[in-house]
Amino acid sequence: MSAALHPDSWQYRELNKRAPSLATLANTLIELAEAGHPVVAGTADLQYSNGLAGFARRFPERFTQFGISEQNMVSAAAGMATTGVMPYVATFASFLALLCCEQIRMDVAYCAQPVRLIGHHTGISLGFYGTSHHATEDIAIMRSIADLTVVSTADGPQFAAALRASVSHPQPIYFRISRGHDPVVYADDAPFEFGKAVVHGIGNDITIIACGMAVHSAKQAMEALNGKGHSVGLIDMHTIKPLDRAAVMAAARKSRIILTVEEHNILGGLGGAVAEVLAEEGGGARLVRHGIKDEYSLIAPPTHLYRHYKLDAAGVESVAQSLLA
Repeated sequence: MSAALHPDSWQYRELNKRAPSLATLANTLIELAEAGHPVVAGTADLQYSNGLAGFARRFPERFTQFGISEQNMVSAAAGMATTGVMPYVATFASFLALLCCEQIRMDVAYCAQPVRLIGHHTGISLGFYGTSHHATEDIAIMRSIADLTVVSTADGPQFAAALRASVSHPQPIYFRISRGHDPVVYADDAPFEFGKAVVHGIGNDITIIACGMAVHSAKQAMEALNGKGHSVGLIDMHTIKPLDRAAVMAAARKSRIILTVEEHNILGGLGGAVAEVLAEEGGGARLVRHGIKDEYSLIAPPTHLYRHYKLDAAGVESVAQSLLA
């Protein structure tokens, strides 16, 4: 294990400005460990990018630095789980979902081990790092693996709540989180239940179903459109598998249009999951999927990419407005 930086050092402060979910991930796992849960953690040379340096400092005996060896990390976590501990392992989502797909399928999910896989810097949030680091296929890959729960939280408080709920969840989980700088949507004490969407309202005109960073953008767009006299609702579908089918069908019965919004390829992601429910259950609403239009995303700062792909608040509002017209 490499030495952890002291939280008062200038290096740690600078990293804290840039790295995802430093406080949320480390502090919540520390809380769970101190409460007596058999939590262990590991990462693939990214303890300062995902915040696990804080956990390593508090519980060095429960932390493993695997180095740049993501596949080994996942297999080792599955092995650890057979001893009665609950491993939380984290790395870039592009590496975890794509590079480690076989290990997740065979060692974790097929063997039903309670490993918590945390893919951070999802979607296009790594900006200039480019296509190899962008994760716009991970939802499609992970939700196709049997007995694997797939979660995409909107902000730090919701991620913390999901981590707390995970200690009693029987299945392995893939957590999809962004950069840790996401605008706050929920209070610290907001409830969380796997497979139960958060319904912010169902609109007569449009109901937006979003996940991850898109929830905040969609919420702002909903408020702006409702302020202009439209009837727009929002569902935060934080658990993409198992999907809250009842929430989807409630929207389909009331809304003319369902608009899914995700920082992901529109094929196989949240939009695809919602489409499957509507096709199987039958619903009168028109479905429009919004996200990355089945392409390799461009390389630019995340803010510019969100604007280009209309995933910011103004972009989501413009997409919804065009449907209303």
